[in-house]
Amino acid sequence: MYFGFVNSLKRARMDDRNPVIGEIKVFSPLHGDLLRGRRVKDVLTAYERAGVAAISYITAEQFKGDFKTLKRIVKITEIPVLRKDFIRTRKEVERSAEAEVSALLLIARHLKERTVEMVDLCKEHGIEPVVEVHHAEDLTYTENSRVILINNRDIDRMERDGGNVETTARIADRVKAFKISGSGISTIRDLLFVLRYADAALIGTAFMMAEDTESFVRTFVEAGR
Repeated sequence: MYFGFVNSLKRARMDDRNPVIGEIKVFSPLHGDLLRGRRVKDVLTAYERAGVAAISYITAEQFKGDFKTLKRIVKITEIPVLRKDFIRTRKEVERSAEAEVSALLLIARHLKERTVEMVDLCKEHGIEPVVEVHHAEDLTYTENSRVILINNRDIDRMERDGGNVETTARIADRVKAFKISGSGISTIRDLLFVLRYADAALIGTAFMMAEDTESFVRTFVEAGR
């Protein structure tokens, strides 16, 4: 295990791969069970073989995630792991550090003025803080953020908002940090579009719903290269 979330994404481009973060998402409020009888380890292996640059795992109860699974993922993979959840407390940052995640999602709209404090806390614990924004006004709270995740979907609508990749295009020019586009990316066309504006892309539902995960993900990793 090594820390180096952004470096891994940058290295993908150097290796002529698209900088894709594969998300292990076990449940969707919109689509239901996404594992479909598979083991998390099997999905992880498919992602690794397909050449993703990093892994994302959602620990939030609303998505039927759990912390024990996160810890197992971190232990068995050599690529950086991003923990996604509705993080609001110092304790959750400390738990994430103990699990040795490489990166942790912080949602600017929820944390507001506390975003700056939580970003610094992550850095103190050796974790790359990934600050999520959806509206341009969320950027008000990202002054000390090195990595911004532009969520094409309104997280507070719990997937009732299907997501629009145009969101990345609208916000990206106002973001000076390393940019990741996430949500609503379901086709190669979507991927190549967001990579015109962002430095990396995070994809979950489309990957989880694919019949042949490894082959499907590989087409995204290699698209346009």
